[in-house]
Amino acid sequence: MKYWQSEGTGRDFENKLKSCGENVIIEDGVRIFHPERVSIGNNVYIGHDTILKGYYKHDLIIEDNTWIGQMCFIHGAGGVKIGKNVGIGPGVKIHAASHIESTETILFSPLEFKEIIISDGCNIGIGAVILPGVRVGENVKIGANAVVNRSIPDNVTAVGVPAKVIKKRD
Repeated sequence: MKYWQSEGTGRDFENKLKSCGENVIIEDGVRIFHPERVSIGNNVYIGHDTILKGYYKHDLIIEDNTWIGQMCFIHGAGGVKIGKNVGIGPGVKIHAASHIESTETILFSPLEFKEIIISDGCNIGIGAVILPGVRVGENVKIGANAVVNRSIPDNVTAVGVPAKVIKKRD
């Protein structure tokens, strides 16, 4: 039988982040795991009860002027980079790892890590899910509750399950 070790409470992150800019607001109830792999830029807001999971292998980077709503879950196992001037609505889930299909019970199957990039100027709607290996292009709008399972080009709006481009902008 396998036993796992707890990652702790995620509440002991002050002065342990890889880097933290100026004018950063981290609301009550935010938990940050592996803070030594988490970098936060200037003018960043992280809403109540959000979980940021750095990972021992890859970094979770949040660039300048980014707003992350309440109760988001961002898991940086494969690396996550959130660009500048990004808005992430409440309840968004971003996860950069998945289990490799195998004959084993999924809980014991190996993990595959794939980087997620959310480019500058994006707006991710409330409750959206961003899956491993996705690049969301610059100035993209992702609709509420969309599931993004493939990369999205620059300057478009994408909605649905799975997310599909419905509008191109200049």
